[in-house]
Amino acid sequence: MTEDETGATTSPTLAMSDVVKRFGSGATEVRALTDVSLTVEAGEFVAVMGPSGSGKSTLLHVAGGLERPEAGRVQVQGIDLADLDAAGLATMRRRDVGYVFQRLNLVPTLTAVENVALPLELDGMGHRRARREAMEALGRVAVDGPLDRYPDDLSGGQQQRVAIARAIVGDRRLLLADEPTGALDSVTADAVIELLATLVQERHCALVLVTHEPRFASWADRIVRVRDGRLTEETRPSGIGDEIEAATR
Repeated sequence: MTEDETGATTSPTLAMSDVVKRFGSGATEVRALTDVSLTVEAGEFVAVMGPSGSGKSTLLHVAGGLERPEAGRVQVQGIDLADLDAAGLATMRRRDVGYVFQRLNLVPTLTAVENVALPLELDGMGHRRARREAMEALGRVAVDGPLDRYPDDLSGGQQQRVAIARAIVGDRRLLLADEPTGALDSVTADAVIELLATLVQERHCALVLVTHEPRFASWADRIVRVRDGRLTEETRPSGIGDEIEAATR
């Protein structure tokens, strides 16, 4: 619990306690997460780093209610996700959580602007207002050219930026980004990370970013490292200066 500007007590935007997530069973069982506890406050940017297969993406899926854990507790905005049925989870994700997936998950039969407007319209917003807000979000991530093109008519980098616009549209309080710069050139990638960091401050929302790039993690308030499904350590961005220097040699 923290206090807001009025002195009132508020819940963390994200609170994960002793979370366990398994896939498979018996001899094929894999523990993707083991006793993971992570708290992210409003206005905080947390970067998650670790080797491939360490559980970083699973952590995001569980944090946003896309996967249910076998044990432990996950709360978003003070709401225990275990108390929500499938419809309640869908509503929570649509209103409160913005995702940027590795595979983007754009709807191929919808245009760029329709993909971004979709969660707003599903939540009852009128078509014109939803389209206006979608276009504003697309402008913020510098999607150029006609916005009424379908994903297959866009480059990989443009598709990535459409996915980011969809994640930030509306008033999402928790942003979850899984390697959001994978298809972008270095200049655009830096601009996207700067945008996400700016949104955290402007909206006082929370951001959890999975990345393997030390220079992107350096934007974060703190860095969480994952190995074999466990949180192994937390560092401050100043602690990865040597990694950034080595990566740019």
